[in-house]
Amino acid sequence: MEGTNVEKRKIVWPVAGCALVLAVAAGSNIRAQNKRATGNAIGIFEGHGDVGKVSHAGAVEYDAAKQTYTIAGSGENIWFDKDAFQFVWKKMSGDVTLTADVSFLAKGGDEHKKAVLMIRQSLDADSSYADVALHGNGMAALQYRDDSGAQTQEIQASVSMPKRVRLVKRGDHFSMWLVDENGRFQPATGSARVVLKEPFYVGIGMCSHNDNVIEKAIFSKVELKSEPEMASRESTVRSMVKKEWAR
Repeated sequence: MEGTNVEKRKIVWPVAGCALVLAVAAGSNIRAQNKRATGNAIGIFEGHGDVGKVSHAGAVEYDAAKQTYTIAGSGENIWFDKDAFQFVWKKMSGDVTLTADVSFLAKGGDEHKKAVLMIRQSLDADSSYADVALHGNGMAALQYRDDSGAQTQEIQASVSMPKRVRLVKRGDHFSMWLVDENGRFQPATGSARVVLKEPFYVGIGMCSHNDNVIEKAIFSKVELKSEPEMASRESTVRSMVKKEWAR
């Protein structure tokens, strides 16, 4: 609004809030509370917290004026059979398309620090999931763990350091899309199959790949769209039928 102080639009949600202070007073486990903290809405998302074991608590800063999310996270990795990172999330069902411009706030750091667009079953460290992971060295990959506690797999894209990325869920299949030189989204890899029960968690996250430090990533122009799975499948079938009749 006109005349509004920009600084007042910048909202910061540190992981340790009033609810956690009360939890400490009650002798509760801080990390367990952190994983499930919701607080107020964070832009289009519902909550945030550190997934897995981290040495330094993460945080998210939402700038309402610019509609950007700056995520700070430590954590050893999002890989193997468990994850450790800061996650900003929303519970959803059905088919989902998550899109964002992604960049790291600082150059350097570990070449495998990761800024991710992710859909995961739970906030447990070993949860099944699929994500689009942008690495510090520019590599983009579709990562996925197809069952709780399973080993993470990945499909790497041939494009390095893409600015705008998209994660698409259609039924049990996940795919990564990147913007081409003409500004159009194109599938960057094959799809991965991960079966998730509804509801699941959809969001953005940051892992420093070095648990002793905190790294930051900026997510802007974030778009989150959803539709019921059945409606999406029926639409696909109708489209295929029309193409057959058009031949």
